[in-house]
Amino acid sequence: MGNLSIVLLVIIAANAIISFKGFSDFAFFEKYKFSVGGILRGEKFRMFSSGFLHVDMGHLFFNMFTLYIFADIVVSYLGNLHFLIVYIGSLLLGSLLSFYFHKNEYHYSAVGASGAVMGIVYSAILLQPNMSLYLFFIPIPIPAYIFGIGYLLYSMYGMKKQLGNIGHDAHFGGAIGGYVITLMLASWLFKEHLLMIVLLAIPIVLLFVLKKLGKI
Repeated sequence: MGNLSIVLLVIIAANAIISFKGFSDFAFFEKYKFSVGGILRGEKFRMFSSGFLHVDMGHLFFNMFTLYIFADIVVSYLGNLHFLIVYIGSLLLGSLLSFYFHKNEYHYSAVGASGAVMGIVYSAILLQPNMSLYLFFIPIPIPAYIFGIGYLLYSMYGMKKQLGNIGHDAHFGGAIGGYVITLMLASWLFKEHLLMIVLLAIPIVLLFVLKKLGKI
């Protein structure tokens, strides 16, 4: 992992330490989780702190393992500092989109690094759109950009149908964060991967059009 190891280890350690504290301290978990009611009371810090809390070990492991898989691609292209900017920016964008969609649901709450992790995943997809990804239930490789488009469409469907106990909007917001911030930091992508940039933008534009029309 080279130079990434320190940055990645700090992020994983922060997630692990804060999550383990939350596992055993209900008051701590309640104070720092994403909570629409809390945010409306002025506790904006929840938009950041909730990204380091998880509901259980499985949730924590899945997010950190996914981060580990994709982090090296982002840092190799953008460097450690910009990797961190993509991670934190995506975390905040995920929280902001969640708040945007649930601002009228006073008791809505959520936790997890999924928004930040999805930002890193989408940053990696932009940087290497033709890399192959394997899904557990599909034994054939899928081009990264097709996975990216498909996942955003699935997230939109999940938001509309409120599928499972999953923050689909945070995932989508994190992906938008990774997409936008990466393009700001690596403008050369417009020259090398313009078609992929346009294709990956379609679900993002579609989300806000459907929201405007009241379909989501």
